[in-house]
Amino acid sequence: MWQKSKNVYHLSIAILANTFFFFPGRKLRIIGITGTDGKTTTTSLIYHILKTAGKQVSLISTVAAYIGDKAYDTGFHVTNPSSISLQKFLKQIQGLGKGKEENFLVLEVTSHGIDQNRIWGIPFAIAGLTNITHEHLDYHKTYENYVAIKARLLRSAKIAVINKDDASYELVREKLERNKQVITYGFTSSADIHLSTIPFRTNLLGDYNMYNCLLAVAICTQLGVGAKDIQNGIATFVPPVGRGEIVYPSAGSGQADFTVMIDFAHTPNAFKALLSAVRHKTKGRLIHVFGSAGKRDITKRPLMGKEAAAYDDVIILTAEDPRTEKVEEINKQIRSSIFNFQFSIFNESSNFQFTKGKKYLFEIPDRRKAIEAAIAMAKKGDFVVITGKAHEKSMNYGHGEEAWDEFGVVRKALKNIWKK
Repeated sequence: MWQKSKNVYHLSIAILANTFFFFPGRKLRIIGITGTDGKTTTTSLIYHILKTAGKQVSLISTVAAYIGDKAYDTGFHVTNPSSISLQKFLKQIQGLGKGKEENFLVLEVTSHGIDQNRIWGIPFAIAGLTNITHEHLDYHKTYENYVAIKARLLRSAKIAVINKDDASYELVREKLERNKQVITYGFTSSADIHLSTIPFRTNLLGDYNMYNCLLAVAICTQLGVGAKDIQNGIATFVPPVGRGEIVYPSAGSGQADFTVMIDFAHTPNAFKALLSAVRHKTKGRLIHVFGSAGKRDITKRPLMGKEAAAYDDVIILTAEDPRTEKVEEINKQIRSSIFNFQFSIFNESSNFQFTKGKKYLFEIPDRRKAIEAAIAMAKKGDFVVITGKAHEKSMNYGHGEEAWDEFGVVRKALKNIWKK
């Protein structure tokens, strides 16, 4: 009841914002991308393809906004901006000139943004869905409710593009009108857009990114982009910050004994997709640092632990926006589904001895120390993956947002081992 009242409030703000800025979205060709995982990568990829194809295109994602020749650090902390901020951006994009059919905007859309009416008044030409998996059930209560919210965006668009291979497909399709223009994508030829439709090469990691590319192909084809431009865009695409980003070794740094990656994965599905891909690239041990957000969906915690245990050799559980929850209690819930790992106390002042062939689980509540420990224990052939924060510039320990820089912590940890 309280959330419904808040949503009415958000709706009134959205109506006022649209009215104040004279409904700028009506003057734009807007592509909305939603889903549990892959939204930021896919919106960025579509933006890149359109831009390299010579189109006038803007981007608003949870990482950044690119409007004309200006870039903005959005800092939205994985949700859509307020209606006022969003409409202000749209007005700015409208001011770039060109008619509606030639002024594109690619917009990342979250389930909270849909449910809270933050995107009210925005006419979507195309809406694309990456996938719908276990996430945000603290807010939506059930998976069916979560799917229904995502489907609202698809219904509002002239064209809906959905993943035929995703477990949510049948349920999503049921929620769309029979006469709705729906385009499907997937790995098999039964989908409208598949791997043979427009063959492409990509440097992106894993099958999950192949799906992101297929969604981009489906949407850009509908926008009239030619095959060669789509292929060139995918081949030259560099993913946004903190999406499968190799931070060590850096380009031109030469041969390194081990690898360090930062990624935003924070759901069971994202863990499975990322870790299965990284596992194939790991010659030594896969060392994984992660936690789970406090005061958010607690049901996903053991599922994250289960997926991590299926691929990792060393797990280091730590803080990830615990808010007012105890880090130890959050990690206990993650740990409840991790078996056949030796639970050990890591002491940075001691020289911990690893036994070959054994798997280890550590708990280091201080995220900085957890990252330092992971990098300190990495040996030749090891792959360190740090998930959950990535681009986010703050950490919440229950006393408001505090400055946090995942990349800076990693760089400092690397410098510390180089000094030894």
